Amino acid sequence: MKIESEKLLLDLMERTRLNINQVKKFNALSKELTYRFGHQSWNILECIEHLNLYGDFYIPEIEKAFESSDNFPDSRFKSGFLGNFFATQMLPRERLNKMRTFSNKNPIGIALNKTTLERFIAQQEQLLVLLDKSKNLNLNKTKIPVSFSQRFKLKLGDTFRFLIYHNERHISQANKILDAVGDAKAI
Repeated sequence: MKIESEKLLLDLMERTRLNINQVKKFNALSKELTYRFGHQSWNILECIEHLNLYGDFYIPEIEKAFESSDNFPDSRFKSGFLGNFFATQMLPRERLNKMRTFSNKNPIGIALNKTTLERFIAQQEQLLVLLDKSKNLNLNKTKIPVSFSQRFKLKLGDTFRFLIYHNERHISQANKILDAVGDAKAI
């Protein structure tokens, strides 16, 4: 994938704003937040906590890369093979392809409440600041380690795409849970 860097950043900022607005709507819910289809399926709060766990890793890594980066912006972003693969796998689809989550990113069993939503919103606002600051960096040359191995690194542009598409994926999952709760109440 090749795209103007500014266009990519604007798209990612808009997606992040939409994610924030979606999660803000969850604040009006109560019992729906903890509804689950089965023992191993996630509820809405667990979907969002899963995203928080990824934000806990990637946001500091991105900030660290900003501190050590001395490269200049490039007007075009060209996605790497691995980065593009990871990012596109995260995009929400009508029928999500099931993926196993790493045990340290699995929120089942964690005591959660609405602060989970507030934490997500705070992380996303921080992400918006980082997206804006990244206009001054080269999205191709700045590298970020992936959460499962410090040996593999993705371009900053691909890291942002992966993280934000991943957020969309699980917010879509949370909305499907909410729809199912609404359907169950209607019966």
